[in-house]
Amino acid sequence: MIPWLAGRPDFPPVEQALEDPDGLLAAGGELSPAWLLAAYRRGIFPWYTEDQPILWWSPDPRLVLIPARLRISRSLRRTLRQQRFEVRFDTAFADVIAACAEPREPGGGTWISPEIRQAYLRLHELGYAHSVESWVDGTLVGGLYGIALGRAFFGESMFSRRSDASKVALVHLAAHLQRLGFAAIDCQMTTAHLLSLGAEEMPRARFCAGLANWTNEGPGPGRWSCEKAAEISRNFS
Repeated sequence: MIPWLAGRPDFPPVEQALEDPDGLLAAGGELSPAWLLAAYRRGIFPWYTEDQPILWWSPDPRLVLIPARLRISRSLRRTLRQQRFEVRFDTAFADVIAACAEPREPGGGTWISPEIRQAYLRLHELGYAHSVESWVDGTLVGGLYGIALGRAFFGESMFSRRSDASKVALVHLAAHLQRLGFAAIDCQMTTAHLLSLGAEEMPRARFCAGLANWTNEGPGPGRWSCEKAAEISRNFS
């Protein structure tokens, strides 16, 4: 059994999370900024479908990408040099999360419910949630979004409507975070795709110990500048 949460965001210790399914910790609670920020600071995130209550997770191990260790393939580096995409920060957060919420296959579902979208839009308004966007001729063709807390970035989802569009956004994110002194990008669950890009598994205990410091250091909330994204792009040309 997992605990049911109500009232205040008092999460149980992550060590109490189930092994099967991996990382399931608790249910209930809210998606208010107070609950979400408290969860992320402890290495916990919400993930559930519309027919379920809010479920909170903290898997072990945790997939983490150190910004300086992002692997950029030869073909992707060529795409960056050719400036095929205009990359922007924080200009179309609602559009990015809406695109990420689209089913990946016909008839498929999505965990990014309207409730989730509204919750993260609120975090964006408060300066905690950010989008990195790839544009072609004024059309949004790829991107990602996540939460920045201190020197930790918690990646949530990405989408791509053109080849390499989401990868280009990830390269710009990693470069921006590296400049700001961020320690890690939380990728949550292990996938072969993210491993190929340089992400690595980290024991949950070490990850959460890092968060205790990282989330209390570095820059505070606020919008990211598109000029910073353009500067990163120029460095690849």
